[in-house]
Amino acid sequence: MIDPLSDILNLLRPRAVFTKGISGAGRWGVRYADFGHPSFAVVIEGSCRLAVDGQRELVLQAGDFVLLPTTPGFTMSGFDPVVPVLIDPHAAANATGEVRHGRQDGPPGVRILGGYFLFDNDDSGLLVSLLPGQVHVRGVERLAVLVKLLIEEATAARSGRDLLLNRLVEILLVEALRLTQEPKAPPGLLRGLADPRLADAIRRIHADPSHPWTTARLAKEAALSRSAFFERFTRSVRVTPMEYLLAWRMALAKDFLRRNEVDMTEIAERVGYGSASTFSTAFSRHVGQPPGRYARSRGRSGVDAISV
Repeated sequence: MIDPLSDILNLLRPRAVFTKGISGAGRWGVRYADFGHPSFAVVIEGSCRLAVDGQRELVLQAGDFVLLPTTPGFTMSGFDPVVPVLIDPHAAANATGEVRHGRQDGPPGVRILGGYFLFDNDDSGLLVSLLPGQVHVRGVERLAVLVKLLIEEATAARSGRDLLLNRLVEILLVEALRLTQEPKAPPGLLRGLADPRLADAIRRIHADPSHPWTTARLAKEAALSRSAFFERFTRSVRVTPMEYLLAWRMALAKDFLRRNEVDMTEIAERVGYGSASTFSTAFSRHVGQPPGRYARSRGRSGVDAISV
């Protein structure tokens, strides 16, 4: 069965480029500025407060996993009133060793393993725009096992540590998103996939992106009237059906251009356009530059471009 979430993550190829131990003790609080990259935190022991801009405040406990798809500004602290210390997240990412906030001696009140992702292509907006601003998972046995493995690997100095950490963090990302896939999730892809009617239509888009889909045809796949499907899809996924279709087609097209495996005419056919010129016009309108220029800027040469 086609799995749209796996499709998107495989296209983006996330990798954890930074993991770091963070702890806090006594009276402490830190305020991180906007970062932009998706970040995560796993609570190893203890507890603390987390207040992300625009999201509800959380009290984090041991075993909790938090994902921030865009990592806006946030405040993390203990439970005593304090004026938070301002931190530049970009500078913090370059620091080495465990970061200790508050009292520097004695046992910590909380220990966290934090880090962030980068994607191997520039389509992270496709995923981020369809995710809630804050993903918080607690009390799930499968996730607890992954967290335990991640903590053990992060605190050891064994061969292959970095590779295994990357893989474990990727699995944690998928598992956390899967667990958030429910009807009560905030509007976005996960909520859409939790709706069996909408999920059928989304899977059809991913299974056959070159098909001449219309809202009416997708509504038929979802066994809904056109108007009911359009309203339900837009409310749940946060974009219209045709906007989602276009975004996925363009993401696929950009991946084809980066990988330099097929010519422009075949790319056009694979993403649902009758000719290379029609595709080039649509791509330029959506991306802001012609496909040939986009391909060259990503290191592709000799592309059979219609316009430059």
